[in-house]
Amino acid sequence: MDNILSIVTFIPALAAGIMALFMRGEDEAAQRNAKYLALFATSITFLVSLGIYFEFDPANTGFQFVEESDWLMGLKYKMGVDGISVLFVMLTTFVMPLTILASWNVSTRVKEYMIAFLLLETLMLGVFMALDLVLFYLFFEAGLIPMFLIIGIWGGKQRIYASFKFFLYTFLGSVLMLVAMVAMFADAGTTDIEALMTHTFASNSFEILGIQVVGGMQTLMFLAFFASFAVKMPMWPVHTWLPDAHVQAPTAGSVVLAAILLKMGGYGFLRFSLPMFPVGSDVMTDMVLWMSVIAIVYTSLVALVQDDMKKLIAYSSVAHMGFVTMGIFSANQQGIDGAIFQMISHGFISAALFLIVGVIYDRMHTREISAYGGLVIRMPAYALVFMFFTMGNVGLPGTSGFVGEFLTLMGAFQKNTWIAAVATSGVIFSACYALYLYRRVVFGDMIKAGLKTMSDMSMRERVIFAPLVVMTLLLGIYPALVTDIIGPSTEALVANFNHSLAAADLTATTQTASH
Repeated sequence: MDNILSIVTFIPALAAGIMALFMRGEDEAAQRNAKYLALFATSITFLVSLGIYFEFDPANTGFQFVEESDWLMGLKYKMGVDGISVLFVMLTTFVMPLTILASWNVSTRVKEYMIAFLLLETLMLGVFMALDLVLFYLFFEAGLIPMFLIIGIWGGKQRIYASFKFFLYTFLGSVLMLVAMVAMFADAGTTDIEALMTHTFASNSFEILGIQVVGGMQTLMFLAFFASFAVKMPMWPVHTWLPDAHVQAPTAGSVVLAAILLKMGGYGFLRFSLPMFPVGSDVMTDMVLWMSVIAIVYTSLVALVQDDMKKLIAYSSVAHMGFVTMGIFSANQQGIDGAIFQMISHGFISAALFLIVGVIYDRMHTREISAYGGLVIRMPAYALVFMFFTMGNVGLPGTSGFVGEFLTLMGAFQKNTWIAAVATSGVIFSACYALYLYRRVVFGDMIKAGLKTMSDMSMRERVIFAPLVVMTLLLGIYPALVTDIIGPSTEALVANFNHSLAAADLTATTQTASH
């Protein structure tokens, strides 16, 4: 199908436009129509995106389904996917219909709520498909606006504080990335991402204010992009916006934030940092690896002492993203395969965990762990689903969580045994906080009066969890569904990375000898 990427990207935006222009009123019928249109649009987007998945050729390590046309003022509209980005597109289109279903109980400003999520889907898809720097930046930054509104309008009591903190952290990091993009255009004369991946940026060391910059311009550009992607992941110590955003966001907002938005940081490292700034990446590798390990250990310990379920799961997300950055900057096949697998797996498991919190929050209107206990008595189906995703979050063999963590640890072990050894403790800590949460909420005596009238999951809630259970189990048992697609592209990425480092070393040696 021609222009399939643009069709998939803009179906949700088209539905949002129809909703904005033709739907009026706040009565029950208007609200129901807005929900059905949003569900229809996101479902159609997923079904059409299956064409990308089934037509994708994993053996081709280049970009596929490429669409290119002149835009305005000399800028280009260029879209494409490769083995690294195609699964993030599929994850996005898969999660969004479930997000809309999870929002069925929303009753205030329903039309605006659905429009915000539909526009957010278009912008997130654009990030994973854009093959032009300017187009990527527009999608990347514009995605902040719907999420800012989702948290700020439909969030909890501290929603204004959380939404502004989210916006300022992520926006300020991206300002440095914009400066680096201008420098890249000045050096390479193009904003085409495909061309920039083959361009060699200067890596000669120089001195600024008495400080020796090893890796030269590549290191400075790496740091500028790192400022944006590290906040987006988020990495320690710029992670503090995430727990606040998760706690205050509505359930569906937390699902999208954890399942998709955080993955943009990891995707950025794979699309820009490693292929375009290999020398800068190599210079900063040790710093990033130790930041990743600190994130794994520190945020796991912080999760252990949380009273709020959402905050505990938010800190858990930061720890799991630590495995991702550790795998990426191990810069070997197992590490990068594991990092991508972990991001896809985390997309399913974290989405499910936030939905699990949403199920009981809808009934009791509190996320305090101490408010619950003994839910297995009244909600056996809920307890079973909760147990399954708790095991996935811990990394139990047979679930997708195990494969990602195991591969990233294998990659890290090849790079630095100390890093791998310390990171392995994160697996133990994750079992501690996840099982601690589960025991307090699900087991024990049901002594709270309000819990004794709680009903088990409705059919709608079961329908939401079913595909997430299937994917978590399927990828745990048959990880080749992911690794066969990403394998050739990550192999090419690692080969090009090592080749670029070798070429830079050879150039530096030649220059030293000539002097």
